[in-house]
Amino acid sequence: MKFFTASAAAALATITATPAFAATIEIESHGPVIELSVSESVTADPDLVTIGAGVTSEARTAVDAMRQNAAEMTRVIDRIKSLGVDEKDIQTTGINLNARYDYNRETQKQVFRGYTVSNRVSVKLRDIDETGKVLDALVAVGATNLNGPNFSIENDEGAKDEARKRAVERAQNRAESYAEMLGYDGVKVLSISEAIRGTSREPILSRSRAGALRDESAPVQPGQVSTGVNITIKYEMISDDEG
Repeated sequence: MKFFTASAAAALATITATPAFAATIEIESHGPVIELSVSESVTADPDLVTIGAGVTSEARTAVDAMRQNAAEMTRVIDRIKSLGVDEKDIQTTGINLNARYDYNRETQKQVFRGYTVSNRVSVKLRDIDETGKVLDALVAVGATNLNGPNFSIENDEGAKDEARKRAVERAQNRAESYAEMLGYDGVKVLSISEAIRGTSREPILSRSRAGALRDESAPVQPGQVSTGVNITIKYEMISDDEG
């Protein structure tokens, strides 16, 4: 996995001369305590894209609407599979059946018109370059309800490890700076907690629009996604004679 620049992160510091028996400190301390909250993220090229596809059918009876929709959705799913998408990467996300009414202004009453059925699937594509072609193929076979694409990293543990390392280094450097400013020789970790952030879209384009438009299929630009961690570390400020 290729990593790029880390995003800017904010650090919040609070310094207290809290005594050792305070409930907020789990490890005994003798010097002032500093708590730092640091966020760090890493951007990378996505390797997974998720799109939603579906069909909506209308008929006079609920049975006919369901049958018609089943036939149309089967064509869509078969087309998805024919494009090389594994069956495990296709998941039904919702089937809805609703009565359809029109409002008659003259009688001021609802007039029953039939039933509407919608069926949607979520599709994971592991070849991002095929996204545009897949979208075009779905429309051609009858899919009318499309959403996405949503880009992500399937396994972002490597990126999170990099973000975690940077966050700890930043927190350590910041804590040591506070200690030096206040006349202490160093710091000792009292506690650490972590919150994981999911992947999110970054406004960075890795492919030019001109290049995408050379293809006949819908232009899709994956850009980059970011993933990272938020950590909170408590340090005790120490002097050399305290060990």
